[in-house]
Amino acid sequence: WHSPKFHAYFPTANSYPAIVADMLSGAIACIGFTWIASPACTELEVVMLDWLGKMLDLPAEFLACSGGKGGGVIQGTASESTLVALLGAKAKKLQQVKEEHPEWDEHTIIGKLVGYASAQAHSSVERAGLLGGVKLRSVPADEHNRLRGEALEQTIEEDLAAGLIPFYAVVTLGTTNSCAFDRLDECGPVANKHNVWVHVDAAYAGSAFICPEYRHHMKGIETADSFNFNPHKWMLVNFDCSAMWLKDPSWVVNAFNVDPLYLKHDMQGSAPDYRHWQIPLGRRFRALKLWFVLRLYGVENLQAHIRRHCGFAQQFGDLCQQDARFELAAEVNMGLVCFRLKGSNERNEVLLKRINGRGNIHMVPA
Repeated sequence: WHSPKFHAYFPTANSYPAIVADMLSGAIACIGFTWIASPACTELEVVMLDWLGKMLDLPAEFLACSGGKGGGVIQGTASESTLVALLGAKAKKLQQVKEEHPEWDEHTIIGKLVGYASAQAHSSVERAGLLGGVKLRSVPADEHNRLRGEALEQTIEEDLAAGLIPFYAVVTLGTTNSCAFDRLDECGPVANKHNVWVHVDAAYAGSAFICPEYRHHMKGIETADSFNFNPHKWMLVNFDCSAMWLKDPSWVVNAFNVDPLYLKHDMQGSAPDYRHWQIPLGRRFRALKLWFVLRLYGVENLQAHIRRHCGFAQQFGDLCQQDARFELAAEVNMGLVCFRLKGSNERNEVLLKRINGRGNIHMVPA
């Protein structure tokens, strides 16, 4: 994946401090499911997620240092975060509906639940629906591949009229196919109005929000309930390190809370027990990677790294436009260029097969 000729999927990050931290994590070998099992593992994670949140300029209610309910956690992947947020949203909506309709049983309510994502959202969103046992609807994107507030509103209204219960919406900032940015500033208020949990998936593009000039894509972030991006894609932190923030983690914690005697301890409640914030019980000391990378490179060097990659994409986009044989299929966003041979899809398929068949450069279609 680190060959300069590997142009498939999205980048996977790596760096000297991240590798050293991962080796150290392997050597320390703590399984940080509770604070008492390894206080440093938990506490460094709380601090690192606050540092990272401040770098992105996330609203204070997502940060543990704000003194509110919010806080961050390192998940394995963005797919995991999408599922965790969905399960939190499901637990929240179940409780609300039970209070309004005490005569309905849980099975009836779950059968009526419906979530939403853009037709351009990553396949893991659909998978989260399958794993969570709820219906997810695909909402058509606009001509620029973005999910708009109007389309979301219309779909929610249709479902309400059909007697369904909207509970969850995924807004993607930087879609997989074309790095399009759903209009969070439009979708957020619509979801808030209908009491629908908003999960922001910024798996790839989220790293760029450490640069102030890209933060306009996050407009409306205050309407979100959860936010996720992968430092392991573009921020020099090696896999796996997916940062997730929740405004109110109690919904997730309560949904996942199983408290056997052997996991209880005297300090419960004074620090997060991250086993309640995730699907697995055990977890590695991943906060070390963030700490080492942030301390060694600093914010300015990480910003320069992102800007350099965005510059490469602009440069390649210009080359495509200067060549009469090629055209851009979408706006050049971040480090992604979607280009094609002019003419039929079949011609493009043949070209891609030839390029990949030579084994020199690796690319993927979208």
